[in-house]
This record gives sequence, C-alpha cells and structure tokens, in this order.
Amino acid sequence: MLRTNLSTRPFYNERAIHASLMVAAIVVLLLTVFNVTQIVVLTRRQNELGARAAAAEREAQEFRADALKIRQGLDPKQMQTIAGAAREANALIDRRLFSWTNLLNHLETTLPDDVRIASIRPKIDRDGTINVALSIVGRRVQDIDQFMENLEATGAFADVLSLDENVNEDGTLQAVIGGRYVPVEPAKGGGP
Repeated sequence: MLRTNLSTRPFYNERAIHASLMVAAIVVLLLTVFNVTQIVVLTRRQNELGARAAAAEREAQEFRADALKIRQGLDPKQMQTIAGAAREANALIDRRLFSWTNLLNHLETTLPDDVRIASIRPKIDRDGTINVALSIVGRRVQDIDQFMENLEATGAFADVLSLDENVNEDGTLQAVIGGRYVPVEPAKGGGP
C-alpha cells in the first residue's frame, strides 16, 4: 500500500476556506450595515437635540427679555406698598401662630402663691422676637424676684427684668416685668 500523494499539486480543502471567508465577509457586511444605520440614527438624533436646544435657548432669551421689561415697568412706590403689605400679612400670621395656651401654661407653672398677674402684653417684633410685658402684684419683693427667676428657669424666658415697681395703698407691690419669650413646651407637673 502506497501512502504517498502522486498528484502534481497537493490537495487543499478550498471549500472550507471559501466558506469561512464567506461567513467572515457576511459578518463584516452586517457590522458595516449596523454601523451605517447607527450613524444615520445618531446623526438625526443629534440634529433633533440641537434644534431643541436652539429653540430652548431662544425661549430662554425671550423670557429674559420679558423679565427685563417687567422689571423696568415696575413702580418702586408700588413695590414698597406691596412689600409693606407682605410684612403686615406676615406679622398677622406670626400673631396667629403665637400660642396663648403655652404662654399661660408657663406662667401658671412658675407663678408663686403670693403673686398674681394683672395683665399680659406680648409684642412680636419684625424679626420675630416675642417680648412679653407682665403687670403683676405681689406681697413682697422676694415673691416677685422668685417669679422672675422661675420664668428664666423654664428656658422659655430670657432677660427677664423689672421695668417698673410701685407700692399700692394696701401695701402690695405692683411691678411690670418684661423679657424675651421663646416658645417651648412647658414642663408637665406642678410648680417650680
């Protein structure tokens, strides 16, 4: 048995090579088609986004021009009137938010037995600070001092000072005390 090839040319399996080249060519062709479609799609999308961005920029420029016209058309006196009305409305809202219940609870828990309250006058400043003036009547100076110390001890009152003191005909001491009130929930329970 002869195992040698007697042909003049060696045998190459050209079909397998042609088939692999054909598959490779088809893959390259498909990739090329995919890339071309993506380029077309992305170019259209870029053009659309560029047009939308230009339209948005034109619209923003129109808004800026309109805002400038409005600002130039505003009357400073009218703006002052509107600002004053807004401050007044805010002050009314602040007064409405002021809790009389909390204030009276603080006063009740700190009031010594020999002191009574004749009047209460809260005042809310423009910056929102609440100042409270109390007209009180007590038997002794020590009782009024104790009441002032009790108020400051709650943490709801600060800078409590005696503003005016008078001795009544019956020997009681009438005083006006005032201080800053910072609303906090009063402590539960009895007196100080």
